[in-house]
Amino acid sequence: MKKQNAKIDLKNLADNWKSSYVARNKIGEFTGGMVTPGTMAVLDSKGEGPEEKFLINRKICYSVASVIEWLEGRAKAA
Repeated sequence: MKKQNAKIDLKNLADNWKSSYVARNKIGEFTGGMVTPGTMAVLDSKGEGPEEKFLINRKICYSVASVIEWLEGRAKAA
């Protein structure tokens, strides 16, 4: 039987990513389709996206660590 409150570990997402940062338009690629850039934009506008983000050349970017922490906080065992 699975634990209901077991923490989901998604740190392996960083293993195949070539950078310490991910642009919002690449978030779907980074997460394997778990989150789309449009969804991330909506969540950011509500203040519900990853904490560590910044703007470069009109592109929103996130640290990989911040995205993983954010995903883990939203993940639930099914």
